[in-house]
Amino acid sequence: MRVIITEHAKKRLRDYRQDKITIMDINYAVRQIPGQIPTATRFRGFLSKSGRVFDLVAKDIPSGRLVITIIGK
Repeated sequence: MRVIITEHAKKRLRDYRQDKITIMDINYAVRQIPGQIPTATRFRGFLSKSGRVFDLVAKDIPSGRLVITIIGK
């Protein structure tokens, strides 16, 4: 499955609340979501390698799974 991360999500990774969450953490988390995501949906409780808990908003599009934003805890 192809994972597409929006520029908005990449920009959010530079914010303090998303500190120490990496692109690899996001790729791993998105691939753990089973099934199809027809509409933008918030998924909660992912854990980065650094130990930071985060949520993400994703949806499936024809070219892959789109990560719309990241929300750090």
